[in-house]
Amino acid sequence: MPQSPPVIAVLDDEPRMRQALQRLLTTHGFRVETYAQGADFLAAPTSHPADCLILDLQMPEMDGFEVQARLAEAKALVPVIIITGHDSEKARERALAGRPVAYLRKPVDDQTLLNAIKEALTSNEKP
Repeated sequence: MPQSPPVIAVLDDEPRMRQALQRLLTTHGFRVETYAQGADFLAAPTSHPADCLILDLQMPEMDGFEVQARLAEAKALVPVIIITGHDSEKARERALAGRPVAYLRKPVDDQTLLNAIKEALTSNEKP
């Protein structure tokens, strides 16, 4: 039985960013689920949990920091890749405290993102 492709969740409030990431990742063989709001991602059914989360920090209502905190509270093991268009030392320190696989600034270089996903998927493998 063929193995299903890894599921990458993309959580970003910008429709163009979600579409661009979905196109890129689908082209590279990933199954992609997109979310515009943190609450939508957190409420998603867990029957097929994401293998990796690409998380924007600056979003209305529930920002990426809160999503990180909720994942930690739930002891969710999904590796996180942070992407942000509003980089600052304070935001970087706060985001890195949540131990993401990578912290990337927008615009994100395709190969850098793909490398981070590969690292995330490798770190998530079960022995």
